[in-house]
Amino acid sequence: MGEELAGWFNSAVNYGVSVIWGNNEWLIASNPWYGLLMFVLIGAGLYFTIATRFIQFRHFGHMWVLLRTSNQGRKDGGISSFEALMTSLAARVGTGNLAGVAIAIYLGGPGAVFWMWMTALVGMSTSFVESTLAQAYKVPHTDNVYRGGPAYYIEKGLGQRWMAVFFSICLLIAFGLAFNGVQSNTIAQATNEAFGIPTWMTGLVLVVLVTPVVFGGLRSVARIAGKVVPVMAILYILLALFIIVTNFSQFPSAIALIVKSAFGFEQAAGGVIGYGIAQAMINGIKRGLFSNEAGMGSAPNAAATAKSYPDHPAVQGFMQMLGVFMDTLVICTATASIIILSGVVDPNVEQEGIQLTQLALSQYVGDLGVIFVAIAIFFFSFTSIIANYSYGESNLEFISGARNAKVMIMVFRFLVLGMVFIGAVASLPAIWNFADLSMGLMALTNLVAIVLLSPVALRILRDYERQIKEGKTGEQITFNPDDFVKLKDEANRDAWTD
Repeated sequence: MGEELAGWFNSAVNYGVSVIWGNNEWLIASNPWYGLLMFVLIGAGLYFTIATRFIQFRHFGHMWVLLRTSNQGRKDGGISSFEALMTSLAARVGTGNLAGVAIAIYLGGPGAVFWMWMTALVGMSTSFVESTLAQAYKVPHTDNVYRGGPAYYIEKGLGQRWMAVFFSICLLIAFGLAFNGVQSNTIAQATNEAFGIPTWMTGLVLVVLVTPVVFGGLRSVARIAGKVVPVMAILYILLALFIIVTNFSQFPSAIALIVKSAFGFEQAAGGVIGYGIAQAMINGIKRGLFSNEAGMGSAPNAAATAKSYPDHPAVQGFMQMLGVFMDTLVICTATASIIILSGVVDPNVEQEGIQLTQLALSQYVGDLGVIFVAIAIFFFSFTSIIANYSYGESNLEFISGARNAKVMIMVFRFLVLGMVFIGAVASLPAIWNFADLSMGLMALTNLVAIVLLSPVALRILRDYERQIKEGKTGEQITFNPDDFVKLKDEANRDAWTD
């Protein structure tokens, strides 16, 4: 009965997605969508990098200084700067880091990893701008957890309610439905590969586990993410370091292969240099965006919830920059190293994302590798599901208003749980295509908004840097919206009054 039900869902979802969105070739080859998204994404990142005077390099050490004190400042049951970072990392670190990296390498070659790095480096400045704006325009809530994000700064900063609502709807579709389907799909595939558990059964277990967390609200999500994400990330990085150290003689050649492949040197001999570079860029940038989410407009929803220490909007900007670095330049690189060093990628054989990562790891630690990846992806993707839900709840409240949102949030919770199950039994290409397109809509909307509002973020950065130069630390660093011409009439006073 379970297998028949899974088969019915799989066929229905695949048919529905193919009718609405088309197949993978149509999305990538026939639609200029991805070219436009990559152009805007990289262009905005380069602009922010120059405008902030290469903030990701100038203040790289300062990010780690802020991390040490990030659990201070929380009061009255609110969310600390550290918990906001872990919530955003919970959403970031998941399928994209394990399955997404494998897909990028399989489709675009090792060079895709290089373009993932470049996406992250320029994306760090983008993340600073959007997260700083989210803090500046945040609003208080009765549960002592702030609300904010692109919808809020679009409405207040740009005065465009329709654009803010459009972004929120895109986010609800992308994170509440599509991305949660991707995460549960990857968990189901990994557990099936490792333990032979039917995907429909994994889907049911996930629904049971996710239910109490999403019904616990945003604070419940932040608390669980703050405990689970650091542990799993450290364990995964340690395993990758073990593999790199034990195969260190091959590591330099693997890095060289990534760089050569990124610029087509490997393909030049075969006369397909242009095609090789294009595939590496498309898959690397696309998967890089999906993984670190810089510019997508998702992480600012988590950044806005925090009572930062010091209590200044720029602090969450720095913290979320650190999140991009951890996600792509640390965890994604760990996965890429494992896969490339293993030599298991075969372009002539169809290889699913998470199974490819499991196969690569099994080359070093045998069957334990398959099991470890299954466990790692379970926790990474589980925390992604609950973090994605928290983004959806915040935006649903924005659309309907906090007082009128109770019924809609209840309906949304059941829709999320339904998508978790459907995602577990649907095929991977159908779910990925649905996720990619919905991601693009919200990313383009957010990028337009933060470019227009970037002067506000840049003035906030200068205010923060001025106080640092004056020798101020901790609670001595303050933020007053009245000091900014634009924020004087737009920022919520209650969010910045103790």
